[in-house]
Amino acid sequence: MSDDFRAVSLQTPEQYAEAAALYRAVFGYQQPDHGLNPRLLAALAGNGGSVVGVLDTADRLVAFAYGFPGTSESALYHYSQSAVVAAELQGRGLGRMLKYAQREVALASGMTRMRWTYDPFQLRNAHFNLNVLGARGRWYAPDLYGPGTDRLVVEWNLTTDPEPSQVPEPYPVARIDVPVDRAAVTAPVIARVRDEFAELLAKGLVAIGLHRDDEHTASYLFGAAE
Repeated sequence: MSDDFRAVSLQTPEQYAEAAALYRAVFGYQQPDHGLNPRLLAALAGNGGSVVGVLDTADRLVAFAYGFPGTSESALYHYSQSAVVAAELQGRGLGRMLKYAQREVALASGMTRMRWTYDPFQLRNAHFNLNVLGARGRWYAPDLYGPGTDRLVVEWNLTTDPEPSQVPEPYPVARIDVPVDRAAVTAPVIARVRDEFAELLAKGLVAIGLHRDDEHTASYLFGAAE
């Protein structure tokens, strides 16, 4: 795969426009207010943000991510706002290339942590974030963008070498069961998962992995915060 694709920092107006077009195409956005302004990307790239992409052998942009510095209670970190991969190339490791490219930008800026959010019921993302990258689920944000948009906020330690997270057996301190089938994510399930995350996170635990129990159920695994 590495011979077919390469990660770069985007630097030109043409690249920013291509990134904005890819963003709209992947998410299927039609409304103008859901677009991404290329000028914003230029501003981020020139002021401490990350605007990275993956190019194919024809220098076509096939994946893109952007982020910016953030602060919270005196903690300084890089926040990855969004990452997209062309539909026909998803599952080929380009998402990992994007995150590693953002990691290099953040480290060069003096950051040692990166944060981002994802839908806790998107289990493919959960596996990637927790099991592949080794990020930790530290905060739960109910209705972050409005009703029905709960998000898990993860934090990635950039000072350690990126490698798959090793989840010990048997299960760690605690677990939260979630349905594998998205159609089974009903309002009561969302409420239960929200409450259980709040309870475990309040105890100082963090989500450290995702385990596929069977064809119907997966489990978030929890351990002590580092």
